[in-house]
Amino acid sequence: MSRESYPFAEDSFSRFPSQSNIYGLCQAGEQDLLAATLKGKVVCFRYQELQQKIRPVAKDVQFTYIPVDAEIVSIDAFNKSPPNRGLVVGITFVKDSGDKATPFLNIYCDYEPGSEFNLESIAQSCLNLELQVTPFQLYHTEVQCDDGGRETVFLLSGHDQRIHLYKENASLHQFEEQPVEKLFPELQPLPSNVLWLDVLSIAGGRRLSAFGCQNGCVGLALVDQTGPEVLESWRFQFDSPVSTVRLFPLNCKNECQRCHHCLLSSGAVHVCVFRDVQERGLSCPAYLSESDQWDAVLCALVIDLDFDGQKEVLLGTYGQALSEKDGQFELQWRRSFKSPLLSIIYLDSTGDGLRELAVLTLKGLHILQHTLTSTADLVLERLAQRVSTLSAGTQLESAKTQDTEEEDPDRIFASLHCATEMQFPQGT
Repeated sequence: MSRESYPFAEDSFSRFPSQSNIYGLCQAGEQDLLAATLKGKVVCFRYQELQQKIRPVAKDVQFTYIPVDAEIVSIDAFNKSPPNRGLVVGITFVKDSGDKATPFLNIYCDYEPGSEFNLESIAQSCLNLELQVTPFQLYHTEVQCDDGGRETVFLLSGHDQRIHLYKENASLHQFEEQPVEKLFPELQPLPSNVLWLDVLSIAGGRRLSAFGCQNGCVGLALVDQTGPEVLESWRFQFDSPVSTVRLFPLNCKNECQRCHHCLLSSGAVHVCVFRDVQERGLSCPAYLSESDQWDAVLCALVIDLDFDGQKEVLLGTYGQALSEKDGQFELQWRRSFKSPLLSIIYLDSTGDGLRELAVLTLKGLHILQHTLTSTADLVLERLAQRVSTLSAGTQLESAKTQDTEEEDPDRIFASLHCATEMQFPQGT
C-alpha cells in the first residue's frame, strides 16, 4: 500500500486500563465518544481547546451504581427526539454476586437539560434495572408514535433468544420494558440469540429490520410502521455466527431512486452484500473478494470516505477496507493495527466540519483524521469549479438582460458558501 493511497493520518491513541468488546463504543451527542471497558470503566473521549490548541482528552466518567468489579457488556447513547432535549445513556453489565452473576441495565438521563448536556451530571441520574437474561447488543432506534411524532427506544438482545424493548414513560420520567411485538412484530419469534441488529427507516413510512444470530441465521423484514405490520420477511443461513449486520442505501442504476443493501459477515468466510433487499430480499448476495483472507470481521461501516459520491465499505478485523467501483466491491487499501478492531464510528469530534474515524481496538481508541492536504486541494478544486459555473451563469444572464450593473459581491459569496455546503457538505 502506497502512502498516498491511504486517506488517513492517526491523530491520537488512548490506551485503556482493560480491554473492551464489540459493543463497547458509542457516540454521545455531536462530538463525544463513550468507550466501555470490561473492568467497569467508562471513558469519555472529546477534543477540547487547551493552551489555544484543540487537543484530545480522555477522561474516566463515574457512572453511579456500576460496581468496580462489574464487567460492562454493552453501551449505547442517543439524543432525545424533538421537541424533547437531553442525552440518554444505557449501560449493561454483569455483577459477580458470589453464588451467581447478576446482569443489569442502567439508564442515565438528564430530564432538565440546558443548552448543552453535562455528562458528569447525567452519570449521577440512574435508573437501575435488574435483568433476567445475559445481555448482548444494546441498540437504539426511532419508532412512530400514535400522535404521528417520533420517539427513540432501546432494543436489547439477550441469551434467551429474544429482543427486549425499553421505552420511556414520560409521566414517570423513567424507561420501562414493554412487549417488543407491539412495536417490532418482525423481531419475534427468533431462531437463536441475536448478536447484531440494525434498523433503517425508508420512504413511505416503512422500515427495514435485519438481525444476525449465533446459529448463523440472518433475518430481514420489510415493515409498514403505521401498523406496525410485517409486509415481507426473508431468512438466510450461514454456517457460523453472524458478527456484523449493516443496512445502507445506494443510488440505483437510474440514479432516480435509492436501493437498500444489507452487508453481512459470518465467521471467517467471505463478507457479502445482499443487493436491493427491499425488492429482492436475501436472494442476491455479492461476495467481497479477498474478504476471507483475514480473521473474522467484527465491525463494519458504509460511508463516503473520499467525497466522490460513492460509498466505501470499511471492515474491521486486523485492518482492511473495501470500496465499490462500478457496482463491484474491490479491495482498495488496508491498514494494520497492533490489536483486533472491535468497533468503528465516523463523526466530527473536533467540530470543524470534517469527520474523523474512531477505531476501537482491544487495547484502546485510535482517532484517524483525513489527510488535510488532499482534503484542502479537493475543497479548492470544487470552489474553483463553482466559481467557473457562477461566472458563466452571470455572463449568460447579463447577455440576456443587457444589464451592465456589477454583480453584488455579497451575493456571490453567499452562492459560493451554498455550493460548498452542497458539494462538500459539513461533517462529511
